[in-house]
Amino acid sequence: MNPEDTGSSGQDIGDGTRAVRAGLPEPVKYEPALPGPVFAAHYHLPGEPTGPYTYGRDENPTWSRLERAIGELEAPGEDGVETLVFASGMAAISAVLFSQVRAGDAVVMPDDGYQALPLAREQLTAYGVEVRTAPTGGDAQLGVLDGARLLWIETPSNPGLDVCDLRRLVAAAHAQGTLVAVDNTLATPLGQRPLELGADFSVASGTKMLTGHGDLLLGYVVSRDAGLMASVRRWRKIAGAIPGPMEAWLAHRSLATLHLRADRQTANALAVAEALRGRPEVTGLRHPGLPNDPSHKTAAQQMRRFGCVVSFCLPSREHADGFLDALRLVDSATSFGGVRSTAERRGRWGGDAVPEGFIRFSAGAEDPEDLVADVLHALDASAR
Repeated sequence: MNPEDTGSSGQDIGDGTRAVRAGLPEPVKYEPALPGPVFAAHYHLPGEPTGPYTYGRDENPTWSRLERAIGELEAPGEDGVETLVFASGMAAISAVLFSQVRAGDAVVMPDDGYQALPLAREQLTAYGVEVRTAPTGGDAQLGVLDGARLLWIETPSNPGLDVCDLRRLVAAAHAQGTLVAVDNTLATPLGQRPLELGADFSVASGTKMLTGHGDLLLGYVVSRDAGLMASVRRWRKIAGAIPGPMEAWLAHRSLATLHLRADRQTANALAVAEALRGRPEVTGLRHPGLPNDPSHKTAAQQMRRFGCVVSFCLPSREHADGFLDALRLVDSATSFGGVRSTAERRGRWGGDAVPEGFIRFSAGAEDPEDLVADVLHALDASAR
């Protein structure tokens, strides 16, 4: 544990207390509880460069505080956990993929995951890496795991919300020497802790619910293995995929309300999902918190909160567009996890194997009664 830590990472405290205190330095008289962002390209560096901060592409005190905070949330009470923050979630994903594999290796990826993964798949293939894919649901990635260097898991998957058994996949991977990285974006550390479930890396976009206000881009990687993280750190330095100090400070500030937002948004998502269950025009409804969801049993064994995203299908593209146009409290936007509810027809982007009427709905922090009423009104209006 860093000597500046307040001890808030102990496991005898709740999620809310931990989120509020995570990464804060020891109090200093007349100083703010969370010091402001440090804007520095270089630092005073007389003599040998042996200090913690030498150059702005390597380290920054504002990053350091945020990295400690995220580490406390991803692995409470653990020493030796290292976190690195990045300019975006895709920067974090790329850092793990391209630092851990080389030509001749095989990587297993989900074929129903984050839409930018095909970009990484194309680049890996161009570098001579074999890329195998399989769906998240049914633990199907096990079927193509043999001899792989790295298994990449996204659970719940985005946008389909399938869930795989992390413990089972990790055990099978480690039995043959395969590394495991888990994209924890949708769940957040308050919903799921991949390192506790055995993963080598927990990776996420902080752009989504972690920071929750739709006003910054951020990513991070967390691991217990110092050797693995050394190569990820080197990749960050080479690629220059670093966050700005202002973004890092805003992200740290936002962590203090993560538990409040996660509780409200998860509850709102479940309320919307329950309201959609009775609608005849809605098919393919998914949310891991629904007791009848195909993923609920597995999700309940490894998740503590089920996330803010609901997915479902309407009969046609026109019907879906009419529904989105009729919403008044829900913004039509991509991404998810913000305090303002958003929704979009995913088929408009191409790339996702979903029907034209497929909707990804991200529940915000509005009053649940208002949000449900708006959704039902939009469904009625779009059916006319």
